[in-house]
Amino acid sequence: MSNINRFKVLLEKLSLLRKLHKTFTLRGYKRFRVYLRNSQKRGIAYQPHFSYPQTLLSWFGSFVGISILAYLSVYTHYPMIAAPMGATAVLVFGTPSSPLAQPRNVLGGNFLGASISILCVRFFGTAPWVMALAVATTIKLMKLTRTLHPPGGAVALVGVMSHASWQFLFTPVLAGSIITVFWTFVFNNLAPGRTYPKHWL
Repeated sequence: MSNINRFKVLLEKLSLLRKLHKTFTLRGYKRFRVYLRNSQKRGIAYQPHFSYPQTLLSWFGSFVGISILAYLSVYTHYPMIAAPMGATAVLVFGTPSSPLAQPRNVLGGNFLGASISILCVRFFGTAPWVMALAVATTIKLMKLTRTLHPPGGAVALVGVMSHASWQFLFTPVLAGSIITVFWTFVFNNLAPGRTYPKHWL
């Protein structure tokens, strides 16, 4: 085969490859758009819907609650505890009917997270692996005791990072959790159409 013929064959192959690439790219793009559209529909159906009055009430309740907790965290010299307490506020004011937002979970989960972090610091120090140990142990015990509360894991992490002592358990963790539950109880039962909690124990 002459060089010219070889060159022609090569051009034909390149042309075919371009067509295939264009076809598959176009099909892939269309499939991706369909996937995104279906995913959006599923998301709209799955995610909770909140009315504007509900949203406004949640904003006001969480603002007051977090303001109190923020001052408490500064007063007790554990400023990082504001982060898990903020996550607790999202649960109790945003989705007060969630199983993870009930008083048993808030108090029990945060109590376990604080206690485990203190014990880990006392026996193992504050190395990165100790942070992992504290969070993993907290998750395990929360599941076993039916007190699963995601911010409890963050409490354990903050405890190790802050070299927590036993004072950390009482203030700000338990004090902050009790304040949060009490304010959520008062606020949600005074607001129209809202009740809290679903259960205490």
